[in-house]
Amino acid sequence: MFSDKKKNLNEVSERNIISKNTNIIGEIVSKGDFRIDGTVDGTIKTSGRVIIGAQGIVKGTIQCANADIEGTFTGKLIATELLFLKSTAKIEGEVLINKLSVEPKAMFNATCTMKGNIDLKDLNQNERKKSEKSA
Repeated sequence: MFSDKKKNLNEVSERNIISKNTNIIGEIVSKGDFRIDGTVDGTIKTSGRVIIGAQGIVKGTIQCANADIEGTFTGKLIATELLFLKSTAKIEGEVLINKLSVEPKAMFNATCTMKGNIDLKDLNQNERKKSEKSA
């Protein structure tokens, strides 16, 4: 009984770090949190938090529960809970969120949709249907 709870807490509390001077191209999937101080060109999917540090750059798609951005993001961002933009953040693209917090001086050039309850499973199914219709 107690061991199941400990396993779930350990999965979510993992933190993955993409360090400065590191470039990653491709798709990253994890249940743990991410801190990005390097460069990612691709997709990040996690049920945890994504933190883009002041020197971090992400181009592509992010699907997460929470996102804290200090650096640069270009692409599509889906945060089922909270998107927090610090004053040094630079965002361009498309954003689908539940809640938004923006510090003064943050750059936010994106189309933004706010929905109360975002279900990633439903979104992924809708994306598949759209791609099947266009193919």
